[in-house]
Amino acid sequence: MTSLSRKLLPSTSALAAFDSVARLGSFSAAADELSLTQGAISRQVSGLEEQLGVMLFDRTGRGVLLTPVGADYAKAISGALAEIRSASLAAMTKRHSDQLNLAILPTFGTRWLMPRIPQFVARHPQITLNFATRIGAFDLDREGIDMAIHVGQPDWPGGECTFLMEEKVAPVCSPAFLAAHPISKAEDLMRLPLLHMASRPGAWSYWFESLGLSGTPGQAMRFEQFGNVAQAAMAGLGVALMPLFLIDTELAGRQLVEAFPHEIVSPSAYYVVAPASKRDFRPVVAFRAWLLEEVGRYGQEVVGW
Repeated sequence: MTSLSRKLLPSTSALAAFDSVARLGSFSAAADELSLTQGAISRQVSGLEEQLGVMLFDRTGRGVLLTPVGADYAKAISGALAEIRSASLAAMTKRHSDQLNLAILPTFGTRWLMPRIPQFVARHPQITLNFATRIGAFDLDREGIDMAIHVGQPDWPGGECTFLMEEKVAPVCSPAFLAAHPISKAEDLMRLPLLHMASRPGAWSYWFESLGLSGTPGQAMRFEQFGNVAQAAMAGLGVALMPLFLIDTELAGRQLVEAFPHEIVSPSAYYVVAPASKRDFRPVVAFRAWLLEEVGRYGQEVVGW
């Protein structure tokens, strides 16, 4: 291997240290994540900078910030590291035909799917489930994922989407917030702080349009996960447009209440996605069939579809 080739292939330990600092913005946080000392992390990153001949971070009294070169490098290597981790896990576990790697949405996975998973395990004990959390579309084959739960439209590149369920949404808030901000008509909501999901920037506009209302909804905090939106609403920070089936417990316990009695079917729906190459893969076929059965049972017993 030439000297240049060696420079272009940093050690994985150095890359892992750099990736951790880049994501967490702190040498100490990276040290905690990787179970190393802060000094060891610093030496790995400094060695990587020396090997590449560039500065990846600006060190300040307040912490570390990625340089423009560092930001580009962090973005470029993150996918490669994910592939290495996935390949290593497959090798360590001696992956076989009865393992299913499933990507789930955080709140849907926690609130709806996980309580039902024991039933699948009992029915298919020979299938081992491996879970990963993902939001949005990604390359299923590249990340070694056999199936994914997707919310949005059935437009996953390279994936076959099977419809699971629609979602009904309504504006909700804490009882205290509603008492302090009485809402007698839908227009009142436009003057209140509305909590937004980053992945659904037009959700509130769609809800207002369903009532024949136009205008710009109020701006407030923006979140990436529905669980955090629900927590913010319960804390009295504003009104959230929430899928009702994800907050059954909070509604039953009156931690959240409907701010205005108007429920609509969201333009986003839930799908299970698998690459075409896995169409006949036995664990995929089994999990899809079981999931559709569970959705049908939920619709009949709980929602009344």
